[in-house]
Amino acid sequence: MSTVTDETAVPAGGPTPGTPPPARRTGRHGIGDRLTFRRGIPMIPAFALLALFMLGPILYSLYLAFTDNALRGDGAAETSFVGVDNFLEAFADPAFWNSVLLTVIFTVVSAVIGQNILGLFLATMMEKAHRAVTYVVTAIIIAAWILPEVVAGYLLYTFFADQGSLNAFLTTIGLPAQDMLFTAPIIAVSFANVWRGSAFSMLVYSAALGSISPDVYESASLDGAGPIRRFWSVTIPLLRPAIATNLMLITLQTLSVFGLIFIMTGGGPAQRSQTLPLYMYEQAFSYGQLGYGTAVALLLLLIGAIASLVYLRLLPEEEKR
Repeated sequence: MSTVTDETAVPAGGPTPGTPPPARRTGRHGIGDRLTFRRGIPMIPAFALLALFMLGPILYSLYLAFTDNALRGDGAAETSFVGVDNFLEAFADPAFWNSVLLTVIFTVVSAVIGQNILGLFLATMMEKAHRAVTYVVTAIIIAAWILPEVVAGYLLYTFFADQGSLNAFLTTIGLPAQDMLFTAPIIAVSFANVWRGSAFSMLVYSAALGSISPDVYESASLDGAGPIRRFWSVTIPLLRPAIATNLMLITLQTLSVFGLIFIMTGGGPAQRSQTLPLYMYEQAFSYGQLGYGTAVALLLLLIGAIASLVYLRLLPEEEKR
């Protein structure tokens, strides 16, 4: 008598060692594929919104940068493709290079030096301060940070104005009055950006300092390291990832600052505080050259990308993985 055997039947003596278990039949497409598809369905609206409100404007901006699109004139009646003419026009415009230089000065003075160093100093001081002092100082600094940019701009304008708080203080102590909004506008707006944005750096460094084990400082003290030596040889190396990350973030934030400068100086006088965002705004909306203004915006984006790559090289290798 013949015996019908099932291919998936287990031998009487049990499965042979090293033999994989029989595959489970899941149908034509498989249960795993169906589950993956079902789990991805709720993400479809999110992807659609991202494509509509983020990817769409990005692609349209790339298109505008290579056209002569304008709010008025020939470019408004009929948009034409001009290739890289907008970029070549920017490179040939002395006002563009003036804005690039002022943007670099504004970023280095107010972000790389001002916000970064002041934020680290405040975080270090508050780490050893009394809890009540820490709460009060933190509340004051964060209050300046959460102020709307327009409000902060008006406050700092009244501080630096001809009859503002700064000159009132200088004349009280017998010093001559200064009109920094006219004589040194880029320094005035840089100070304003430091005053407003140092809270972010302070919070970043406070979190980083809190993650350092006290045993590290105790070991350095036993080796004879004083406070300054511990700061440079222990604190700074351990804060290297936080420093690089903070520098990258505040640099990108500062490159895009518009409202603060626009309220305080409007880019003047005589374009002496006209950073790239204000130059871009002037070309795109004051002069109506949307294509040219968008090309300048892409160049600003390129500057931010280059700065990010530089800061990423400062990160330790283990932080890049």
